[in-house]
Amino acid sequence: MEAEGLDWLLVPLHQLVSWGAAGAMVFGGVVPYIPQYRDIRRTQNAEGFSTYVCLVLLVANILRILFWFGRHFESPLLWQSVVMILTMLLMLKLCTEVRVTNELNVKRRFFAAADNKDEEIKVPPRRSYLDFDPHHFWHWSSFGDYVQCVLAFTGVAGYVTYLSMDSALFVETLGFLAVLTEAMLGVPQLYRNYRHQSTEGMSIKMVLMWASGDTFKTAYFLLNGAPLQFSVCGLLQVLVDLAILGQAYAFARHPQKPAPHVAHPASAKAL
Repeated sequence: MEAEGLDWLLVPLHQLVSWGAAGAMVFGGVVPYIPQYRDIRRTQNAEGFSTYVCLVLLVANILRILFWFGRHFESPLLWQSVVMILTMLLMLKLCTEVRVTNELNVKRRFFAAADNKDEEIKVPPRRSYLDFDPHHFWHWSSFGDYVQCVLAFTGVAGYVTYLSMDSALFVETLGFLAVLTEAMLGVPQLYRNYRHQSTEGMSIKMVLMWASGDTFKTAYFLLNGAPLQFSVCGLLQVLVDLAILGQAYAFARHPQKPAPHVAHPASAKAL
């Protein structure tokens, strides 16, 4: 009788917790990028953030949405992908604007220091994704090029998925690729930190939120019986987050000696 009497309280409470968990899944992935976004806007410097993180997340979430058409999973995970794609486009827009502004500033300072003061100030050539130059890939001077590239990838991947939807092997492989790509989220940042032997410019808050969010997300996968690919790759993602935090700790304790200053565009410093 007591258990039945508590149903009026436990059922709404359980529903509230479920809604809270679903909301956290949809919007929780965006939260880590808020401090990084604010830091970039405040400092007008995007060097510490690797835009390849945006590439990884865009590819992963586009593939996850396509996977949903072949094997329906929980709606919060689908909406999370939509929200994350929009967030990464905003991050790319800001980083592109800041980087191009810095490149132009470098050019102006360079020509201002030239012997011929009447020399015309030249604008760096616009880099299009159609250049197919691997050195310029995902390092273009216009946000529109990123959007076109994302749309082209979505169109090709969507067409292939439509043709192969009847193949269970293809659908499962697509789901594995989606979550494996997302599990590699921190690898560009990990590599950038290793290459520069520094985490300067990287938001520690962002990485801490990555780690806490990925831990929550992995637990959510396990408790809600999500496809096995989600749980395995979630655990891998947590390990990458911990490796980045380990870098921050190690580089803080043993900082590298500053290298001699060499004038070069800000865009050449980071991935």
